[in-house]
Amino acid sequence: MNILAIGAHPDDIEIFMYGLLAILKKNGNKIITCIATDGSEGKISVKKNLVKIREEEAISGLSKLSIPNFLGFKDGTLAASKSAFQVIGEYIHNIKPNLIITHPPEDYHSDHRSLSRYVTDSSGFYFPVLYSETLLGINFSPDFYFDITPFFKEKSDAILQHKSQQPEKFLKAIKLSNRYRSAQCNAPNNNYAEV
Repeated sequence: MNILAIGAHPDDIEIFMYGLLAILKKNGNKIITCIATDGSEGKISVKKNLVKIREEEAISGLSKLSIPNFLGFKDGTLAASKSAFQVIGEYIHNIKPNLIITHPPEDYHSDHRSLSRYVTDSSGFYFPVLYSETLLGINFSPDFYFDITPFFKEKSDAILQHKSQQPEKFLKAIKLSNRYRSAQCNAPNNNYAEV
């Protein structure tokens, strides 16, 4: 199967979907990754050449899954973009994925919510969409749990590739979240789940 993962920002796939994508890849599926925005507003520790730096970090972070495609929309402006819906829709219909994984419509971030809407509306009845969790599970009620324990180290390493964003704080948050979801399944300590 062709699995398409679409994240709003250069580190979103690693943070929210990496474990499930690693499982799907190990099971013989083709993983296609796409990043909608240029990440230019993620000015945490770098200001010059941030778009290029974040692109390189994403390529490095996703290197074990696929080479990401970059749509290049301005970070923070997906909701206001006049062409995003059309570009994202054409991208999806050209790939014809068997499954799409993206942000949920109730996400806390406006770019995440906008991307979710564009992906869902573009997919229609043609392509099934699975929503990843929000950071720390805010406003998210899971339907499916995936044991990502064998891939958590790989996921952690992928997140840490985003050095310009001080990734340790995101890793700490997602480790807590993935451990919590695993505990909901009665899994022992040092187990992790994505939902």
